[in-house]
Amino acid sequence: MSKKALSKKKTELHRRRFLKSSLSATGAAVMAPMVIPGSALGLDGAVAPSERIVVGGIGIGNRGTYDLGCFLKQPDVQFVAVCDVKKSRRVAVKKIADDKYGNQNCEMYRDFRELLDRSDIDAVLIATGPNWHATAAMTAAKAGKDMYCEKPVTKNISQSLILAETMRRTGRIFQAGTQRRNLPHFAFACELARTGKLGPLQKVFAHPAGMQAMMSGWLPGEPEPNKEVVDWDMYLGPAAWRPFNAKLLDGFNFEKGGGLVGGGVLEWGSHCVDLCQWAVGDCPPPVEYNAPKDGQLVARYENGTELIFRETGWIPLGSCPVRFEGETGWVEAGDSGKLVLSSPALLAGRTVAEIGGYPATFHVRDFLDCVKTRGVPKGNAEAACNAHIACHAANIALSLGRQVNYDCEKHEFINDEQANRLRSEALREPWRI
Repeated sequence: MSKKALSKKKTELHRRRFLKSSLSATGAAVMAPMVIPGSALGLDGAVAPSERIVVGGIGIGNRGTYDLGCFLKQPDVQFVAVCDVKKSRRVAVKKIADDKYGNQNCEMYRDFRELLDRSDIDAVLIATGPNWHATAAMTAAKAGKDMYCEKPVTKNISQSLILAETMRRTGRIFQAGTQRRNLPHFAFACELARTGKLGPLQKVFAHPAGMQAMMSGWLPGEPEPNKEVVDWDMYLGPAAWRPFNAKLLDGFNFEKGGGLVGGGVLEWGSHCVDLCQWAVGDCPPPVEYNAPKDGQLVARYENGTELIFRETGWIPLGSCPVRFEGETGWVEAGDSGKLVLSSPALLAGRTVAEIGGYPATFHVRDFLDCVKTRGVPKGNAEAACNAHIACHAANIALSLGRQVNYDCEKHEFINDEQANRLRSEALREPWRI
């Protein structure tokens, strides 16, 4: 036998021996069909991994835990990480997620930038205190994440403008936590106003839940906890430094640094004024803001329509009431889910679902759908920007105790140095935007 023939025979023997040994070793694994869980294929009501939106949470306290529950109800959400400055909250949220999925996979972070560095996360829920909302949202956008951000979403006028511009430039999906935009009776009331069913719009009313501007203040210093327990420096973030005090750490503080920021005009206003803005067509904010008088603060849009912050005189329809008045009709709505109209004819035979209690589930679903389609959510950054500017400008008129006039093109107060100084505030390093 020639050397060439012998070499060929040896090669064939080696190949047969390899195949035989491989079949013996794998045996049943080769012969048996491969079993793939139905959840991986999207069967039995499950959503295939390729269709899931991977979500992380930043600052998940009382409100954030409620929001998280709305996210976890959605079958196409996979919640994988939580960040909070408080260890107790990190642990509590991890348990919620792990119990939901039956594993131990939810990761915990103290610094939100580490969470944003994860390439597998598509979107984040931001439910920190108001001091952090805009800074966290813009940092998330620059990291390529979409976001659902609780309100108030900005601390001042300047931040409102930068937020909207950042979302335009980065192309990220932003949903402010103004969930009433996705409730049927509020949407219907706004539609009546916006489409002329009430006649030319004359007045829109928002409930401020307190006609006062506030900030957190400075409380006596207390021993600062270990950073792993409470990261006080991260809690303050962009706000001016102040000593640790447990009373500042818990509860809904409107502002954690210096400057004019909070109060009912901003807290409820970020809901009620947002609805009024929707009713007038999501146009630029009012141009004139007057000092409060007899429990009302009157602002005027460029076309003459009045935006009235009113504390009393409401039909008892629940919290966060709004009222829209046109030349031929009016409508009022609140958190009870009910509407009161000037005429039954305005319903035009329609039945409007009464959903009370201002649930966020529909708003979260709107956000998730837009993450998938790259559509524009109801509480988008542009709408949030204009509504918040109206609230901040009203707060400035309230604080100064006099009328201020706002230029919507230049985004500054007209010939008013004192008011213009309140459009922004210094941010603590390294949190400048």
